[in-house]
Amino acid sequence: METTAKHIHFIGIGGIGMSALARHYVHEGWQVSGSDTTKSRVTEALEALGVSVVYEQTAENLTEPVDLVVYTEAVKKDNAELVAAQTAGIETINYFAALGRVANEYYLIAVAGTHGKSTTTAMLVDVLEEAGLDPTAVVGSLRSKTGSNYRAGKSKYMVVEACEYKRDFLSLQPDVLIITNIEHEHVDYYKDLTDVQSAFRELVAQVSKEGVVITDTASAEVKPVIADVAPQVIDYRQYLDLSLRLTQPGLHNQLNAAAASAAAAYLGIEKTESRQALENFAGIWRRFEYKGEISGAPVYDDYSHHPTEIKAAIAGARERYPNKKLTVVYQPHTYSRTAELFDGFVDALALADKVILVPIYAAREDNETGVSSQQLVDALTARQVMSSLFETLDAAVLNVQETVTQDDVVIVMGAGDVTKVATKLVT
Repeated sequence: METTAKHIHFIGIGGIGMSALARHYVHEGWQVSGSDTTKSRVTEALEALGVSVVYEQTAENLTEPVDLVVYTEAVKKDNAELVAAQTAGIETINYFAALGRVANEYYLIAVAGTHGKSTTTAMLVDVLEEAGLDPTAVVGSLRSKTGSNYRAGKSKYMVVEACEYKRDFLSLQPDVLIITNIEHEHVDYYKDLTDVQSAFRELVAQVSKEGVVITDTASAEVKPVIADVAPQVIDYRQYLDLSLRLTQPGLHNQLNAAAASAAAAYLGIEKTESRQALENFAGIWRRFEYKGEISGAPVYDDYSHHPTEIKAAIAGARERYPNKKLTVVYQPHTYSRTAELFDGFVDALALADKVILVPIYAAREDNETGVSSQQLVDALTARQVMSSLFETLDAAVLNVQETVTQDDVVIVMGAGDVTKVATKLVT
């Protein structure tokens, strides 16, 4: 990418997308710095690459000459660094605008959808690697194969995960667009499913007329999005192959593989190469990620934070462990999502044998609805599901340690800091 800028600063550099983009700019030879509120394996990996990372966001961090500031959606408008940059006249753009500047210069393969984006993106990167297409890639998780969320390639191809939140993916102009599925999600921004569909239709309109949209054409939620569009549309279910021996269980992963296979076929990759790459696919961070055992019970860490995702993860666990009892440790993510999809969460969690709840992870929100994890416990108890609430992650860990046996399997679920539970259980 040609540019005159030399120093880029990331506010919220520890975010999974932000850190991948930071890695790209390091690869391109920029001076890269950033800030975040907490140290993590992601920020430590960036520091190992020579990125200067600070863990207090103050105006003083912008005293050194900076050409461009990129900020994550989680950053508030009164963030000290953001205000300092704007006051100093430094160009400031959000993550997806920055990603668009990079990605739109490539032959862009964007993976969108409410669920399965990260896994499908990582699968497709593996397939393109296997076929020798040498892609650049930004993945919304860490690939188990490499431990990284970024791949520096030398070809014309770039694969990116395209998030629908706040219509951010509209900064992208894909040549190939995968839509895994569509549901009402990000309820703090989208008022209903129709609103979500309108955003996806806008994205479809930005696909090159010579390009392609790959999706589930029979889906009632997808049909309004692809009706009468200019690009070619391919049904990825035509590529569903249940004989594919994936290391990750569940029909949802077979569908993710089908979407990746459809894109690979469109790009001219042989089916044998796609199949080999998919069967060797090692998974990604926090997507039914095996962490170890406690008292003979396997422990998995999973990012699921929507009812559909929870159901899929539980179904996958049942498929792999049909004779074990399933304990789910769940941390609801955001008050608005928990309130809006409350009944769906109860239906999904009720598929487990035992549910351990911790308080809702607020993320960017105040609790305007009064919803609580205790209300989920009460609803599950009314359904005769063994459930309880623990006010701290450590208390939840202790309960699992005291009650789990070799007849159990444990899944720690949620998009917040509940991942610490999985780590503590196996260390």
